[in-house]
Amino acid sequence: MIGGPHPMTPALYRVRSRRPDRVDTVTLTLEPLRGECPPFHPGQFTMLYAPGVGEIAVSISGRARSGGYTQTIRAVGAVSAALCGKRPGDVVGVRGPYGQGWGLRAAAGLDVVVAAGGLGLAPLRPLVRALLGDRCGRISVIVGSRAPDLLLYPGDLARWTRQGADVRVIVDHPDHAWRGPVGLVTRLIDRIVFEPRRTYAFVCGPEAMMRDTAAELVRRGVAPGRVELSLERNMKCAVARCGHCQFGPLFVCEDGPVLRYDRVAPMLAVPEL
Repeated sequence: MIGGPHPMTPALYRVRSRRPDRVDTVTLTLEPLRGECPPFHPGQFTMLYAPGVGEIAVSISGRARSGGYTQTIRAVGAVSAALCGKRPGDVVGVRGPYGQGWGLRAAAGLDVVVAAGGLGLAPLRPLVRALLGDRCGRISVIVGSRAPDLLLYPGDLARWTRQGADVRVIVDHPDHAWRGPVGLVTRLIDRIVFEPRRTYAFVCGPEAMMRDTAAELVRRGVAPGRVELSLERNMKCAVARCGHCQFGPLFVCEDGPVLRYDRVAPMLAVPEL
């Protein structure tokens, strides 16, 4: 979908609500000034424009009851900080949704492993919601966070557990109250139950985490073509024209951001410069 009359022209959206998730991260609910939000598939992203500052790619983390997009943003640069500072009533620009989403249909009837690291839980959130309302096998959600107080969506994690998902969390730096496991997300693979030959996996997080998690799942028997990753690259146009997000023969904005591990494993083995 295109947000305005030209692929590079954003549509105007108003901030309906703002929820601080942690010290550097907020979730905004955005609604168009005119019409309705275009439909989106879990895993897609929009280009968000902070007037007078710039534009960045941000995954869609859900659809609000009002019909607007929810988008979770971490303040790591000028544009993201400006977006995090928006308040209800402020106006931003939105283009999209863009890209290829998660393979929900491919996972039908199979065991599902969802692995998230840090902010990578945001684009996986609408996927888990869809999976819990669909017919599939066991659903395991494993989440890594740097620290307990940096964990995203604790309310959703508790709700998914009540709905039947096996949800497990691990942290890098525990506090005095933490009683759960400590270490990397890959440690949680030992603690969940899945049949490798009948498993589909969705992984999002820092690139090293995705590479290691995908490799471990494949080592345990999950087919490389049944492991999907959501890649992050420097996106500018989002319509495969500028080349900023080129990844080997692929453009992450158009061919991704969700890509099967068997397509990208050789390129992931080469560190980014």
